[in-house]
This record gives sequence, C-alpha cells and structure tokens, in this order.
Amino acid sequence: MQKASIFSDWLTLLDVRHTLPYSDRQFADMPFRSLFGLSKLLQSYGIDTRGIHIACKREISRLPVPFLACMSSGEMVLVTSAGPDTVAYLSQGQPMSAPASDFADAWSGDALLAHPRPDASEPGYTSHRFAAIMARLRDIGLWLSMAAVIVYMFVAHGLEGRWYTVLIALIDCAGLALSFMLVQKTAGVHTRIADHVCGVLQQGGCDDILATRASTFLGIFHWSEVGLAYFGVSLLTLLLFPGMLPSLALINACCLPYTVWSITYQRFVARRWCTMCVGVQASLWLLFFCYLGGGCFHGAWPPQIHFFALGAVYIAALLALNKYSGILKILHHGPDTETDGSVPRS
Repeated sequence: MQKASIFSDWLTLLDVRHTLPYSDRQFADMPFRSLFGLSKLLQSYGIDTRGIHIACKREISRLPVPFLACMSSGEMVLVTSAGPDTVAYLSQGQPMSAPASDFADAWSGDALLAHPRPDASEPGYTSHRFAAIMARLRDIGLWLSMAAVIVYMFVAHGLEGRWYTVLIALIDCAGLALSFMLVQKTAGVHTRIADHVCGVLQQGGCDDILATRASTFLGIFHWSEVGLAYFGVSLLTLLLFPGMLPSLALINACCLPYTVWSITYQRFVARRWCTMCVGVQASLWLLFFCYLGGGCFHGAWPPQIHFFALGAVYIAALLALNKYSGILKILHHGPDTETDGSVPRS
C-alpha cells in the first residue's frame, strides 16, 4: 500500500470520510500549491479552515489539534498533540515527537486550523468507495489467480514432491518481493511495509545505500533491477522448465561473488546496512544450499546450450526492466508531481 499524502493523513485525523486514491489525486492536482490551495481543497470536503500566526510559539499547546504547522524549513507537518513538554506530529506520514521547546524553535509560528462540519465528507464518497472496493477485489483476484497458476505448475511438473524445489520457489518469491521493494525505493516510491523492513537493521540504511553510485552496475543498471530480473526469471524457469535446474544452479553460483562484495561494501565502505539488500544476498546463499542439497549441480558442468539461452533471458529481462522502470515512478507520482508530500508556503 502506498504512503498517504499529508492531505489524506489530515482527513483521517479529522475523522472525515474519504478514499485514499481520490483524495491523494485531488491533493496532487491542486491548482495552487500553497496553504490557500489546501484551504480551498479542505472547504470542498465541508471543512472550515483558518490560518493563524502565533507570535509566542510556546503557546502551541493552546491550539486545537490536529492542525497543520509550517516549519521554518518549509516542511509541513501535522501536529497530533501538543503539551507543555512534548509535541507529537506526523512528518511524511511517519509519527514523530520532539520536546516542545525544540519544536517551537523549528516552527515558523504559522498554522492552518481545520474544523469539519457535521456533514463533512469527500465529494462523491459513495461512488469513490465502491470503486476502491472493486479495485481491491481486483487486486485480490489477481494474486489468487497467480497463486492458482503457480500451484498448478507445481503439481503438473511434480515439483511439490521434492523438498528443495519447494524451498527454491519460496526463496525466489521472497527475493522477488525484496527486489521489487528496492526498485520502488529507487524510483522514489515509498511504502509503509518497505520502510518497516528497511528499519530492521538500520533506520534509513536502504535509502542511504541506494543513493550511492555503488547501487548501480556500470552506472546504468540498478542492482535492484538486476535482482528483480534474476528472481523473476529463475522462478518462471523453475515452474515452466524444471529440467533446467542444473543451469539455474550454475547461474546462482556465479552470483555469489557479488554477495561478498555487497556485504563488504556496506560494512567497510558505506558503513550503513540496507536490510533489503542483505535479505537479497541471504536469499542467493539459501538458494545455493538448496541447489547443492538437492543435487542440482549434477550435470551443470560443462555448461550446456540451456545455460547460455537462460543467460540471454536474464539479460533481456534486465534490459526491459531498466528501460521501463521509469513508468513505475510516473504511475505513482504523476509526471509533474512532487514526491515529498510537502506544500510550499504561500
């Protein structure tokens, strides 16, 4: 699930009925990227607003929450509670808190207050809610259909009777999920589940590693795209052509030196840990032991024509992902949409 905009977060705090896709789209399409524009948007939902400036910023606890606070840096945050000692707020959807004195120092003193009317609601909420439910059912149906196809392929090729093929498929799925979340982060798409996973080893470590040049191969291909191509092609090959297990095992062994370089770089050069990157490296080693334990390396050397054909499929998948990965960013943010969720000051 994508991260909600500051506008949708505010509607949730105000307990105003709304749908995430429509409200986020309305926020992204605001004609005036300012407090005035945000105020007009809130009024269309039946919410009265009032902009104020507090000269004595220590009096923040007197303001009714939730309200939008304009920080001196230009960022907008949603204050959820303000006491004499601590201020709790949402920054880009993440709950945070700070000592009241520190928050006051960083606050510009400008705020936008919101007061929902009794009938406050998203315009056309019923139809939008129905569309959202149908979209959710569509997504559930898609995943169930894909799962059914995978189960069928397992049974049709007799893969369910071998422990190592079951584990290989599960690890490929895990690696595919981790690589997809890395591709999302590379495209600037942040999701709550990805942020939670990234914080397991080190908070913000994934973003720091992905911002380095080492996150790309030859300065063109992102390693996240390489991972997505590898796990995706490996899973499809296992399901469609299980006889190519020796070639899959050999290609997996060729990937292991990269895992050593990646872990070494994170530990000694970047001194930051990307949880999802480490998860991908661990998946490659788990696959290796499954291939080894299942005897899949038997007949893998010398490599047959299947090995080179499979390598070409990996390369084709990588080239296609690299060429069209920008579509993910456009679909999520729009061609001209800012991605940080902040609103410029008026």
